[in-house]
Amino acid sequence: MLGALLRSGTTVHSVVCGKLVPQAARSMATYLVEDSKYAFLKDLGLGRVNHGVYNGQWTAGKGKSVQSIDPASGRVIAEITTGTEQDVDQCLTAGVAAYQEWKKLPAPFRGEIVRQIGDELRKYREPLGKLVSLEMGKILPEGIGEVQEFVDICDYAVGLSRMFAGLILPSERPQHTILEKWNPLGVVGVISAFNFPCAVFGWNAAIALTVGNSVLWKGAPSTPLVSVATTKIVADVIKRNNLPPVVTLCQGDVDVGKRMVSDERVKLLSFTGSSAVGRTVGVEMQRRFGKCLLELGGNNALIINDDAPPEMALDAAFFGCIGTAGQRCTSTRRLIIHESLYDSFLQKLVKRYSSLLQRVGHPLEAATLYGPLHNQQAVENYKQTVQEAVALGGKVECGGKVMERPGFFVEPTIISNLPHDAPVVKRETFAPIVYIFKAKNLQEAIEWNNEVDQGLSSSLFTKNIQSAFQWIGESGSDCGIVNINTSPSGAEIGGAFGGEKHTGGGRESGSDAWKQYARRSTITVNHSSDLPLAQGIVFE
Repeated sequence: MLGALLRSGTTVHSVVCGKLVPQAARSMATYLVEDSKYAFLKDLGLGRVNHGVYNGQWTAGKGKSVQSIDPASGRVIAEITTGTEQDVDQCLTAGVAAYQEWKKLPAPFRGEIVRQIGDELRKYREPLGKLVSLEMGKILPEGIGEVQEFVDICDYAVGLSRMFAGLILPSERPQHTILEKWNPLGVVGVISAFNFPCAVFGWNAAIALTVGNSVLWKGAPSTPLVSVATTKIVADVIKRNNLPPVVTLCQGDVDVGKRMVSDERVKLLSFTGSSAVGRTVGVEMQRRFGKCLLELGGNNALIINDDAPPEMALDAAFFGCIGTAGQRCTSTRRLIIHESLYDSFLQKLVKRYSSLLQRVGHPLEAATLYGPLHNQQAVENYKQTVQEAVALGGKVECGGKVMERPGFFVEPTIISNLPHDAPVVKRETFAPIVYIFKAKNLQEAIEWNNEVDQGLSSSLFTKNIQSAFQWIGESGSDCGIVNINTSPSGAEIGGAFGGEKHTGGGRESGSDAWKQYARRSTITVNHSSDLPLAQGIVFE
């Protein structure tokens, strides 16, 4: 991890942009938080060194101090003192106690608190969005848009607070009624990823709080400032209302995540990350009969049928493949194009990619449309994947190189001439690499869409209603998100977000995803003066 401390004799060094820098020299350097150009960081309550643990009070935590790095320049933004398992224990103690009070409050009152959180986020939408862009690397409109997602899910949760309900069901016995009631679980743990360091917490927290749970958050180790700044905004609202800390934070490393997985007090764990780590999380949660919500890898395909609206499809491919520099879980990894459109579409897409190179820059610059990868490890994964694809016979239509400039910039890349089932194609690489294939018909394209392990997002461009309904039917896409004439990348908060197969099966955000944050009770009420048994059984 960037910023990890290394020991070399008696001098402590830090790794910054692949270079070893003595700590003595580093400590004299100006952090971005101290630069007036980045005054918005202080508006968010951030300083040179920030506490990474909140359990009702901000504490330094007992873990190491880490640096947050601007991926577009390699410069240090600020430092954060992180937590340990002991800090997790204190957060959970506070969270369990807070839950005992919070769950007793009327759901519409809980919704009112979430409404206030949304309003407070509105006030900080621009500075917090800038921080998301600065620390993660996505362009400013996407950073601000991510904060807007948190605002939107708060608005959604306010309505939900007056609507989430069970059912009244008919009973086979006279003067009996069957009811369903949904009750909160307890403490909900959220482990979020670097690529959406604010919104994913919002999707989970707004719904979990509304249903009546408390929340313990561990943000990604490489985006700790977003976690701290977001928690400050939420915690201030909770404190103003004289409420206990129903949201706690413990920034930390693997030991913090493992403790959250193993601790019986975490009733549901929402984990966003790789399929490999998610598999371990799922097994460990099941081992103790805890609940888990998994949002894991994606290997998303965009299918362009022979009757597709071509310009719309081109726009969708352009954004889907390179938006957020290919670091969305819904980024387009595979383009499956009907053979009659393949050559012309590829030519136009390569031309569009070429024009993008004029708009590469720092995410906070207004003209930037394409920013950096998140860290050096992502750059290495990109390089290795391109090399592997070429070794297997792939042709680099454009891109394929690391950019010679400060930060972690790589060229957006299109690769053709590989088999649709090549190993490198079936493996997700979190980078702006898209593989392009020529399909004979829609049936073949659907088969290729479904042959990968992951099942998150997918899209078909067509004007044919029969093709559209084939695509969304039982013989169509096997993904959790199945779009028509829009990009696979991105989603709205109103629908349940998540995927199938190795994507984990979890659902967050809208629709009835709230049910994952609650336990269901089936209740039979006998309002007669007799005691009949079900199925007509007579026991006498």
